[in-house]
Amino acid sequence: MTLVDSHCHLDYYKEEDGELDAVVARARSAGVATMVTIGTRVSEFDRVRAIAERYDDVYCTVGIHPHEAASEPDVGVERLVELTRHPKVIGIGETGLDFYYDHSPRDRQVEVFRTHIAAARAAGLPLIVHSRGADAETAEVLQSGAGAGTLSGLIHCFSTTRQLSDKALEIGFLISLSGILTFKNAAELRDIAQEIPIDRLLVETDAPYLAPVPHRGKRNEPAFVAHTANHLAELRGMAAAELAAATTANFFRLFTKARPAGPA
Repeated sequence: MTLVDSHCHLDYYKEEDGELDAVVARARSAGVATMVTIGTRVSEFDRVRAIAERYDDVYCTVGIHPHEAASEPDVGVERLVELTRHPKVIGIGETGLDFYYDHSPRDRQVEVFRTHIAAARAAGLPLIVHSRGADAETAEVLQSGAGAGTLSGLIHCFSTTRQLSDKALEIGFLISLSGILTFKNAAELRDIAQEIPIDRLLVETDAPYLAPVPHRGKRNEPAFVAHTANHLAELRGMAAAELAAATTANFFRLFTKARPAGPA
């Protein structure tokens, strides 16, 4: 049984003392055959890309997190598309709206989000969307972007309402579930997770954040995606291997630049 961690932040682990190598090794031992380390600042993209270059089974994305929308330099569509030409860059993001923390002005977040949508369409790559406290606004921007041309992507770390999941499914997006699914207070999320079509599901860690039960409260890492996948399989009445195969197939169907790992 193999899994994909479709969203993690490997640049948050230290390299100088072997910590990053150990995290990647533990993921492989846990059956995680592919990892995607996510860009959150274009100004720090070189390090994210270097990590993807270092490991055969790691890919990356390029983008500006909504928290950083005001602090990062202006980056246009052309520059984002240019950065995606590297073979290890398989998506645009993470981008989106976060009106819960409001670390950047809302109008600036929307502007940067729309730029990323245009870049994803131009590059023909999936968009990785973050949304917190902004379901209606995220759905509206995505609907507008999808109407302007072909757009594919996913809602990462989905944990909110049917308003956003329904809109995402309507425009053809996938929905990625994290360790939040295992939390005691996530009953509504578990209800929604059982209703999402199996061909629209992905799993992720968002490591080093949001460690699933039984590791909640500890630092997360890609190896722990197995706990989320197993919990999701149980919720849906599926064998763990069946869920793993489905989410892995969904990943490679969406991220067409990525290639499954070859035999050891």
